[in-house]
Amino acid sequence: MAHVDVFDPAMCCSTGVCGTSVDPALAQFAADLQWLGEQGVEVSRATLSQEPAKFLAAVPVREALSAQGEAALPAILVDGQLASTGRYPVRDEMARWILTGGMTATSALVGQALPVAQSGGCCGGGGTC
Repeated sequence: MAHVDVFDPAMCCSTGVCGTSVDPALAQFAADLQWLGEQGVEVSRATLSQEPAKFLAAVPVREALSAQGEAALPAILVDGQLASTGRYPVRDEMARWILTGGMTATSALVGQALPVAQSGGCCGGGGTC
C-alpha cells in the first residue's frame, strides 16, 4: 500500500480549512487527500505548529527545511521520498506518483486535473483566523 505524508506550514487548524475566508486550494487539497484514501492510499498529515517533532523525524523534510526554510512547506513525501515542496500538488500529480509506485487506481480519475487557487485564505495565505 502506498503512503503519502503531508507536512503543512503552521496553520490555525490541522487542514487549513477554517475561519471565515477558506483558501479554495486548501479545500481542494483536502478533498484530493480524501480521494487518495478512497483509492487505498494511507495518508497522514502534520502541521508545523501542532507537530514539529514529526518534521524533525522525517529526514527529507528536515533537509528541505534546512535548505529552503519554511518556503519548503508544504512538503509531500510518497513512500518516504520527497515528491513536492513549496506548493500543494493537484490530484493528477499525486495519482501519477502513486501509480508510479505500483498502486492500481481507477485510471479514469488520474487525468482529472484540478485547478490550484491562489493562496490567500485564512490559514494558507498569511491571513488571520
